Amino acid sequence: MQTWQMQEAKAQLSELVKRARSQPQDITLHGKSVAVVVSREAFDRLSQSQGSLVEFMRHSPLYGADELVFEREQSLGRDIEL
Repeated sequence: MQTWQMQEAKAQLSELVKRARSQPQDITLHGKSVAVVVSREAFDRLSQSQGSLVEFMRHSPLYGADELVFEREQSLGRDIEL
Protein backbone atom coordinates (compact mmCIF):
# COMPACT_ATOMS: atom_id res chain seq x y z
CA MET A 1 0.00 0.00 0.00
CA GLN A 2 1.41 3.35 -0.99
CA THR A 3 1.23 6.22 1.49
CA TRP A 4 0.36 9.78 0.50
CA GLN A 5 0.52 12.91 2.61
CA MET A 6 -2.80 14.79 2.53
CA GLN A 7 -1.30 17.75 0.66
CA GLU A 8 0.24 15.44 -1.95
CA ALA A 9 -3.02 13.47 -2.30
CA LYS A 10 -4.98 16.65 -2.98
CA ALA A 11 -2.47 17.88 -5.54
CA GLN A 12 -2.31 14.54 -7.37
CA LEU A 13 -5.84 13.23 -6.92
CA SER A 14 -6.13 11.75 -10.42
CA GLU A 15 -2.90 9.76 -9.93
CA LEU A 16 -4.05 8.59 -6.50
CA VAL A 17 -7.35 7.35 -7.95
CA LYS A 18 -5.58 5.61 -10.83
CA ARG A 19 -3.29 3.74 -8.41
CA ALA A 20 -6.22 2.86 -6.13
CA ARG A 21 -7.61 0.74 -8.96
CA SER A 22 -4.77 -1.72 -8.45
CA GLN A 23 -4.09 -1.43 -4.69
CA PRO A 24 -5.35 0.55 -1.68
CA GLN A 25 -3.78 3.98 -1.13
CA ASP A 26 -3.17 5.28 2.40
CA ILE A 27 -3.57 9.01 3.14
CA THR A 28 -1.86 10.54 6.17
CA LEU A 29 -2.29 13.82 8.03
CA HIS A 30 0.48 14.90 10.38
CA GLY A 31 2.03 11.45 10.04
CA LYS A 32 -1.10 9.54 11.07
CA SER A 33 -3.21 7.45 8.71
CA VAL A 34 -6.61 9.13 8.26
CA ALA A 35 -8.09 7.51 5.15
CA VAL A 36 -7.66 4.73 2.64
CA VAL A 37 -8.72 5.04 -0.99
CA VAL A 38 -9.77 1.78 -2.65
CA SER A 39 -11.24 0.89 -6.01
CA ARG A 40 -15.02 0.69 -6.42
CA GLU A 41 -14.68 -3.06 -6.99
CA ALA A 42 -12.81 -3.52 -3.69
CA PHE A 43 -15.30 -1.32 -1.84
CA ASP A 44 -18.29 -3.26 -3.20
CA ARG A 45 -16.67 -6.56 -2.25
CA LEU A 46 -15.86 -5.37 1.28
CA SER A 47 -19.25 -3.79 1.92
CA GLN A 48 -21.46 -6.64 0.75
CA SER A 49 -24.14 -7.46 3.26
CA GLN A 50 -23.16 -10.42 5.36
CA GLY A 51 -26.68 -10.91 6.73
CA SER A 52 -28.53 -9.46 9.66
CA LEU A 53 -27.55 -9.52 13.32
CA VAL A 54 -30.37 -11.99 13.94
CA GLU A 55 -28.94 -14.38 11.31
CA PHE A 56 -25.50 -14.03 12.85
CA MET A 57 -26.82 -14.89 16.31
CA ARG A 58 -28.80 -17.86 14.98
CA HIS A 59 -25.55 -19.33 13.66
CA SER A 60 -23.97 -19.07 17.11
CA PRO A 61 -23.01 -22.39 18.74
CA LEU A 62 -24.98 -21.16 21.77
CA TYR A 63 -28.24 -20.70 19.84
CA GLY A 64 -30.98 -22.69 21.53
CA ALA A 65 -28.98 -23.33 24.70
CA ASP A 66 -31.71 -23.01 27.34
CA GLU A 67 -29.48 -23.79 30.30
CA LEU A 68 -27.04 -20.96 29.71
CA VAL A 69 -26.38 -19.06 32.96
CA PHE A 70 -24.68 -15.69 33.18
CA GLU A 71 -23.27 -14.86 36.57
CA ARG A 72 -23.31 -11.24 37.65
CA GLU A 73 -20.39 -9.60 39.41
CA GLN A 74 -21.58 -8.93 42.98
CA SER A 75 -19.03 -6.27 43.93
CA LEU A 76 -20.30 -2.75 44.56
CA GLY A 77 -17.43 -1.14 42.72
CA ARG A 78 -14.45 0.67 44.10
CA ASP A 79 -14.17 3.11 46.96
CA ILE A 80 -13.14 6.63 45.99
CA GLU A 81 -12.51 9.74 48.03
CA LEU A 82 -14.44 12.83 47.05
